[in-house]
Amino acid sequence: MNRAIVPLAGFLALAGLFWFVLGKMNEGEYNPRDVPTQFIGRAAPEFALPDLLDPSQTVRPSNMAGKVWLLNVWGTWCPECWKEHEYLIHLAERKQVPIIGINWRDEAAEAKAMLARMGNPFQQIAFDPNSNAVIDWGVYGAPETFLIDAEGMVREKHTGAVNSRVWEEKFKSYFSADASAS
Repeated sequence: MNRAIVPLAGFLALAGLFWFVLGKMNEGEYNPRDVPTQFIGRAAPEFALPDLLDPSQTVRPSNMAGKVWLLNVWGTWCPECWKEHEYLIHLAERKQVPIIGINWRDEAAEAKAMLARMGNPFQQIAFDPNSNAVIDWGVYGAPETFLIDAEGMVREKHTGAVNSRVWEEKFKSYFSADASAS
């Protein structure tokens, strides 16, 4: 009987830890994908990609010089991207936050259909089906959102869906009082 207590205690301890971590993940307090980035405090990597909605136009981070803005990497294949989409629309429309998107590893027709159905929060959308730009940004999953300041420096990164808590904790302080008013 004593030999059964040690494995049972070990199992219960691991189950308790698992339950605790799952609870933190569900509350949004812990994200196992939230890996630090080497880009914080460095110049935003440059890219030149065709615009998803107008391929004759080129999307470049340098187009946003002098502005504080968000770069959001997304794809229709990403469930978290669908989850955050409504909040991105809220930021773009109600808070006047400039958002540039990178549609990653996607089919253009599917991405356009999603935007037609759900709305478009992006000022421009770089189309990157072959990961030409996201590799330089250190992206390994979607969604990932970067905050770039007016000098073109990366100031924040968030891996996972952007929501009101993420906005308040990571991004709001970088925008004017008009943009950050709830």
